[in-house]
Amino acid sequence: MSIQLSGAAAPTGTTGTAEAVRAFRERLGLPGLVDVHTHFMPERVLAKVWDYFDAVGPLTGTQWPITYRHEEQQRVRLLREFGVRAFTAMLYPHKPAMAAWLNSWSAQFAARTPDCLHTATFFPEEGAGGYVRQAVDNGARIFKAHLQVGAYDPNDALLDPVWGLLAEAGIPTVIHCGSMPAPAGFTGPGPLARLLARFPRLPLVIAHMGMPEYAEFMDLADRYPEVRLDTTMAFTDFSERTSPFPAGDLGRLAALGDRILLGTDFPNIPYPYEHQLAALERLGLGDDWLRAVCHDNAAKLFGLPEHTRRP
Repeated sequence: MSIQLSGAAAPTGTTGTAEAVRAFRERLGLPGLVDVHTHFMPERVLAKVWDYFDAVGPLTGTQWPITYRHEEQQRVRLLREFGVRAFTAMLYPHKPAMAAWLNSWSAQFAARTPDCLHTATFFPEEGAGGYVRQAVDNGARIFKAHLQVGAYDPNDALLDPVWGLLAEAGIPTVIHCGSMPAPAGFTGPGPLARLLARFPRLPLVIAHMGMPEYAEFMDLADRYPEVRLDTTMAFTDFSERTSPFPAGDLGRLAALGDRILLGTDFPNIPYPYEHQLAALERLGLGDDWLRAVCHDNAAKLFGLPEHTRRP
């Protein structure tokens, strides 16, 4: 049985979105939002990503209009208008000899964008441990891995130095490992379960709540205290049509409330930003749960400066 989300999304105009998000934050008394799953990458790479969505690529298999198809600085301004106090530059390679270049770009982006959590990435290749060490030394605070697009096994021996370093440093990796929008060779809970058995202290953030294998990835979060999940696209009307969250697991979702982080996939979402927030609110898990998910959990994870909440 899926969760029924009633009501339409708020207006698509950015003014309407900013007002809707502000109302959400003010009702909860939040100083802002922390969004751990937003995409910034070199323009030519992002253009190819958008071309893929426009062409109804084989992984998506559906119309996917990009709501926030704007140039980089306008996208940054929009997140600030929405009251997002910290966000990420999720970027990822699809082939060897690409990750180090992406990391160089993201370091420059973080330097000119102080509210972006310095993001980096990697690929199973010779030298991965070296350039990941360099990224950490340069201040990377979060990494991105995409098993579906990269088509690699997270247990590839070439990645062992990477996982060991990130486990020791306590730096989280947002990892797309669920089989949404289409299963691939190394998606699903099995490869990740094997990885965590070898690196049980590895801090991972399961992208998209692991959809559609929600229950299995929540099992891993129950077993490993450094495993978290992000909300990216989960519970929205768009995703509920094809990957509905099982209503019987809402209790588990509530119990994991201290390890669920807000993620949205901005700008690559086929609906306005505030719809993700509305989808979370309509779960009915309460204001404390929403405050933790939309701000407090990530603020604690990344050691963000304290902000005074509204009474």
